[in-house]
Amino acid sequence: MNISVVIPLLNEEESLKELYDWIANVMRSNRFSYELIFIDDGSTDASWPLIQSLSEKHEEVKAIRFLKNYGKSQALHAGFEMAQGDVVITMDADLQDNPEEIPELYSMITEEGYDLISGWKKKRYDSVISKNLPSKLFNWAARRTSGLKLHDFNCGLKAYKRDVVKNIDVHGEMHRYIPVLAKNAGFSKIDEKVVKHQARKYGKTKFGAERFVNGFLDLITIWFLSRFGKRPMHFFGLLGTLMLLIGFLFSLYLGIDKLFIDTSGRLITQRPEFFIALTTMLMGTQFFLAGFIGEIILRTKRERQNYRISERID
Repeated sequence: MNISVVIPLLNEEESLKELYDWIANVMRSNRFSYELIFIDDGSTDASWPLIQSLSEKHEEVKAIRFLKNYGKSQALHAGFEMAQGDVVITMDADLQDNPEEIPELYSMITEEGYDLISGWKKKRYDSVISKNLPSKLFNWAARRTSGLKLHDFNCGLKAYKRDVVKNIDVHGEMHRYIPVLAKNAGFSKIDEKVVKHQARKYGKTKFGAERFVNGFLDLITIWFLSRFGKRPMHFFGLLGTLMLLIGFLFSLYLGIDKLFIDTSGRLITQRPEFFIALTTMLMGTQFFLAGFIGEIILRTKRERQNYRISERID
């Protein structure tokens, strides 16, 4: 099979039929063999009955329905597990991503040898204040943190070699930084392509202001995991050593001062240096314990699925 198109969605009943027709026309005109995988992330409208109707008429339509809303990352994870195509395309269900981009994205993966191509919505039709400016800030921070020179990490339209989606773990709200996850997994041929961005035709955006705070927290998480995820003791042990060293030096200073320099001065427990030494040594011990616990968890953890599937159409 040439292509798997993975589409996470939440309450997009108005756009699904039009989106299917658009994608099917592109696939037929390019003679691609394909499957179309809808991931219904707990929709409360008529999205799932529409998907069922499409699957009855078209064998290439497959779908997963979540028991409730688990988030886009979990939807993509489920879609990636189900995908069988040589190239996996992800796109949003709101008609803002253009399926006409699919043939060129497919060509860049299969003929030019890229592992991942990320869409770049150079010209956007979103609100400047609520979406464009925060997006630019996110992308700047992601570039500085990850070293990937991409303009738009969060674009829903992306193309992947199948090996990529089968070897990355998308969870929490990490869908914003899939290129970073791919790079950390060892896939280095990552680039971007300018794609057309459509104005929203139906409904309204499902993302609120809290996603900006979550995005920065996720970025910090990815930065930490990419550097110390496999060796937490290296991070916590370094901090612990630093704290213990500071505490030891203050304790040494207090001991020498009391024994040999100012033997009749204040009690050690009345001096601020004593509390600095005590605090830093306690902190150092805690950092070491955090490192040891992290190492134990890393070696004993079991992978756990973070979503529940209500129905499935294969």
